Amino acid sequence: MTIPEIGRVGALTPPAVIVTSNRTRELHDALKRRCLYHWIDHPDLDREVDIVRARAPHVAKRPGVAETIDWANALAFLGAEHLDPRLARDTLGSVVKDHEDQELVLARIGEVVGEDG
Repeated sequence: MTIPEIGRVGALTPPAVIVTSNRTRELHDALKRRCLYHWIDHPDLDREVDIVRARAPHVAKRPGVAETIDWANALAFLGAEHLDPRLARDTLGSVVKDHEDQELVLARIGEVVGEDG
């Protein structure tokens, strides 16, 4: 196998490889042809809460998964008792990892609380 950032990687026996995707980049058709496809749906709210409580038990809020765990940890680190618009803006980078998406969220925060909130 050739990995652009690393170069050619070989194995003595053919490996079993699990490819995961969050669909932020399209997988090449040649790669997909060589794969078995299995969809794992996003967990329901109760499962998300269980995951967050297991991964961030010190956080009293009820967030979702992955970046939200980071967000909850950031809020706990800052000693946040509740989430207000200023704190949401200050910690947005923990959850939203794209500039255009951040602009959309910031605009929505402004719509909900007014631009001065």
